[in-house]
Amino acid sequence: MAVTISKDFNPVPSVAKTIEVEVTSKAKAAAGAAVSIGVSSSGDVAKAAGFSRKQLEAAGFTGALNSTLVLPGSSTTVLVGTGEGSLTIAQVRDLAAAVARAAAKSAELVLDLTGLSGEDTAEIAQAAVEGAVLARYRYNALKREPKTVELAKLTLVVDRSARRVSEAGALVGLELARATSLARDLANTPPRHLTAARFADVIAELSPMFGLKAKVFGPKELTAMGCGGVLGVNAGSVEEPRIVELTYKPRRAAGHLALVGKGIMYDSGGISLKPNNPMHTHMKLDMAGAAAVFSAMTALKALGASTAVTAYLLCTDNMPSGSATKLGDVLTIRGGKTVEVKNTDAEGRLVLADGLTLATELKPDAIVDIATLTGAAMAALGHLNAAVFANNDDILQQVEDAARATDETVWHMPLDHRYRDSINSEIADLKNMGGEYGGAVTAALFLNEFVDSIPWAHLDMAATMRSETDSLWKALGATGYGTRLLAQLAANFKAPESAKATK
Repeated sequence: MAVTISKDFNPVPSVAKTIEVEVTSKAKAAAGAAVSIGVSSSGDVAKAAGFSRKQLEAAGFTGALNSTLVLPGSSTTVLVGTGEGSLTIAQVRDLAAAVARAAAKSAELVLDLTGLSGEDTAEIAQAAVEGAVLARYRYNALKREPKTVELAKLTLVVDRSARRVSEAGALVGLELARATSLARDLANTPPRHLTAARFADVIAELSPMFGLKAKVFGPKELTAMGCGGVLGVNAGSVEEPRIVELTYKPRRAAGHLALVGKGIMYDSGGISLKPNNPMHTHMKLDMAGAAAVFSAMTALKALGASTAVTAYLLCTDNMPSGSATKLGDVLTIRGGKTVEVKNTDAEGRLVLADGLTLATELKPDAIVDIATLTGAAMAALGHLNAAVFANNDDILQQVEDAARATDETVWHMPLDHRYRDSINSEIADLKNMGGEYGGAVTAALFLNEFVDSIPWAHLDMAATMRSETDSLWKALGATGYGTRLLAQLAANFKAPESAKATK
């Protein structure tokens, strides 16, 4: 039975959204705008709040960090708790998000950042914009009558001396929030609405807007290229696979970074069918790594990134059928290595193997891949950290620095070669599953076989792909994790001093 999808459906509505951002040293608000006033958990309360600390405490508002109290009036006033002491950049982002959520019915928002300027002035403005914009994100593409009010204008009030620097930071924040919203849109889109072919079309359509060049490879090209990982995973599907090569080439490029993203548009598990539990319903998000790579690259031109970046997005779904890859089948990856398939639900590493091999052929200074790869990483780290593995300390440090700056946190896990023998196969070069335990480690060791000793880092973002709560700057659903991290990494990338991988 045919399923009708509206020809007018746009899987990425956020690309077209425009939010006006103004930076000023004079507080002003149009009628209907919401205005924030910071209140610490001790000391004097600003006169603008209109109430004494005793009165506020009687209303249950103590000034605790991120707490809010909305005051009635001709314009909405949002008191927001700033806690004790100075704020970190991550706390500024959270604070702005708390205000934006409290003022959810206001299309215009005024954030008072006075008193927060210093060495990190640009970063403060950037974080405030990211927090406010991302907090108000909602995926409404399939709702006929959305109930939410979109944020149309954001005004930052800063110290006069900080205005120029804050303007620059605010523009960066707006660009990164836009890119993250794009990643969220893509990952939140239902799999029938965003197939591998449709995803590739969207990328090809949008890439020129952001100074990117896209090459799309379909089944015939992939067969000629020897991309047996992608083709093997796709074998059970009626939807065609795609590999998309994206390039960003600034003038006088300093260094070359390769990015590789897993783009499983829907992961049923294949013949190794997943159980019918909530995680299965979230498997439209299994392409979140590819979404993050593409979305991050759309920000590079605006950020003035001087590094050349090449990306490979490996796009297919993983479905069971009479033609699906079977347990025990052997796939030949690009480059010739053979892999025995022990579990068809360990498909991400199979498609990444093709992408990593393509990346190594370019001889870049470093490779970073990102993937919703293993439940083992989620079991080890919970929902707040992505696992990071690396064969080179320099690229590891750069990834960790980018994660810290964006509050897209990572936790370094060991690339422990003592487990390497667990992925040996009796009949092929490798098998796609290791032992019963350490699944995130053995998956990383499998990927390490395809990077040709080039400095490399692997981000296993299975735990961070989705937020189960609607809180601060993380909206319920796809988080867009990795978008800001990868953009930050590329914008500040430096070729590792030692080109050799370290174990």
